[in-house]
Amino acid sequence: MSKVSLINDKTKICEKLLTAVNEQNNTYIQKIISSLVPEEIAEILEATPPQERHELWLYISREIQGDVLVHTNDEVKTSLLEQLNNKEIFELTEKLATDDITDIAQAITEKERQHILSNLDTNIRAAVETSLRYPEDTAGGLMSADFISIRSNVSLEVVLRLLRKIGSIPDSTNHLFITNRVGLYQGILPITKLITSDEELLVSAVMEQKPAIQANTDSSQVAHLFEKKDLISVAVTDENNLLLGRITIDDVVDIIREEVERNQMASAGLNEEDDLFAPPVKSTKRRTPWLGLNLLTAIFASIVIGVFEATIQQIVALAILMPIIASMGGIAGTQTATIVIRALATGKLSFQNSQHLLFKEAGVGMLNGIIWAIITGLATSLWFNNGSLGTIFGIAMLINLIVASLAGALIPLMLNKLKIDPALAAGLILTTVTDTIGFFIFLGLATMILV
Repeated sequence: MSKVSLINDKTKICEKLLTAVNEQNNTYIQKIISSLVPEEIAEILEATPPQERHELWLYISREIQGDVLVHTNDEVKTSLLEQLNNKEIFELTEKLATDDITDIAQAITEKERQHILSNLDTNIRAAVETSLRYPEDTAGGLMSADFISIRSNVSLEVVLRLLRKIGSIPDSTNHLFITNRVGLYQGILPITKLITSDEELLVSAVMEQKPAIQANTDSSQVAHLFEKKDLISVAVTDENNLLLGRITIDDVVDIIREEVERNQMASAGLNEEDDLFAPPVKSTKRRTPWLGLNLLTAIFASIVIGVFEATIQQIVALAILMPIIASMGGIAGTQTATIVIRALATGKLSFQNSQHLLFKEAGVGMLNGIIWAIITGLATSLWFNNGSLGTIFGIAMLINLIVASLAGALIPLMLNKLKIDPALAAGLILTTVTDTIGFFIFLGLATMILV
């Protein structure tokens, strides 16, 4: 089924549920909700206004409410949790994996968190408290304590007896972790080797020494590691190599999806965790600072134009052509910035190898500049029957496209060096640079040559 079809189906389901809520058609609501998986229910809740959202929540089976919550964005999750008392919050976390319990614990008040932790099994509580010590976007904040560890000095037969005694293994388990007697990580025992090797062999004879991820590793680096190594799960350790938990492929899928959404929203100064139906005042508070910052940058560009007010008054054609210069520079810069931001996000670009990219983008800017300088210069000459104006426009176009390409590469690199998210701030700065430089070059040349 195509992506469009999936979206349309989701939209239709949401519309039918909203209609059923308004008509108080309880039977139909229950029928639809029971046919959906937690991820689908979470998406529908995010696409539902607050009042109807809380009504739909009451139709969700208590057994899956926790699974639904962990798949909603932070703001929706918080709004739903605010409607529950401590007992209800604890009940929906009872059957969740430790990383999912951590996710919910991060969305509630300290008092509610302590109530949940105090009622958890001792081992689970210790695991959740360990995860809570790390930021959400690190391996430690993402890890789960649902794993099986063994010693290297036992036989495979002993390991098999242990698994039979446990009766089940955690989801996405393709290997067992090996630790020494104090819990230090040593390697892994693949399930395939456990099944196919002689039972009399010791674990140490068939184990593999695979590296673990440190708990303070950024989530984006975790995702890159899974992508490059084709991993299903990986061990997470502290700075002393003590085994803390594991990260599985389903966690990484969530990381990648959230990263894509974050970059899309960040380009407009927004947060992917925002509630689509948040109150107007709340949304206004978030967006106003960015509008104010944009106003300041626009004023700066206007000041540059104001310097050449007399020139514009004498040659009206300049006012007609100025937006073209700014627009072309903006697009060229955005193209380069998008490539650089993506390369930074995937770990393919750093200050060490950025010099080659700068030369390449300068070359692209120059070639595009020459092509479009010739085309737009000739078009301007014919349009206004003024060869000098066409020449000036072409030169300004060439310079602005080169500058825009360099700015599109340099700005994300500098922001990344300053620990500022390039996806969040690069667009605003880039627009200011390309507009200001474009106006200054074009109007400056016109003032020197035509006036």
